[in-house]
Amino acid sequence: MGIVKAVCISEKKGTQKQNVESAKFIVNHGIENDAHAGNWHRQVSLLSLEKINEFNAKGANVFNGAFGENLVIEGIDFKTLPIGTKFKCNDVELELSQIGKECHTKCQIYHKMGECIMPIEGVFAIVIQGGEIKVNDEIHIVR
Repeated sequence: MGIVKAVCISEKKGTQKQNVESAKFIVNHGIENDAHAGNWHRQVSLLSLEKINEFNAKGANVFNGAFGENLVIEGIDFKTLPIGTKFKCNDVELELSQIGKECHTKCQIYHKMGECIMPIEGVFAIVIQGGEIKVNDEIHIVR
């Protein structure tokens, strides 16, 4: 089980996301009003709070959403899970569709730190069942 620590969206691609505290998740689309939503395999991005904290311990000083992640979750190491893993949070059901990503253009974090954790630690999911997720909700791995 994990705990949702941030729910982040951005209006434009290529920008850092802002924590909006809660959001509506739409089947086969993603998060309402998020620039990365759409009918594709990377509708929602997830990142572990522990990985963000480890990166900040190196002097990064980044905030939730800075890597472009939609959900910051405490208590789950996403990159250890296989593609197809399902997550349930309230009525929302997500399915892991991609682990990591290729970073074609280096972000501000990469230029500052010489690395970025999203391409390695971040994962992506599709929305199987819609609903609302808010900060402090529990998210469960469905086996």
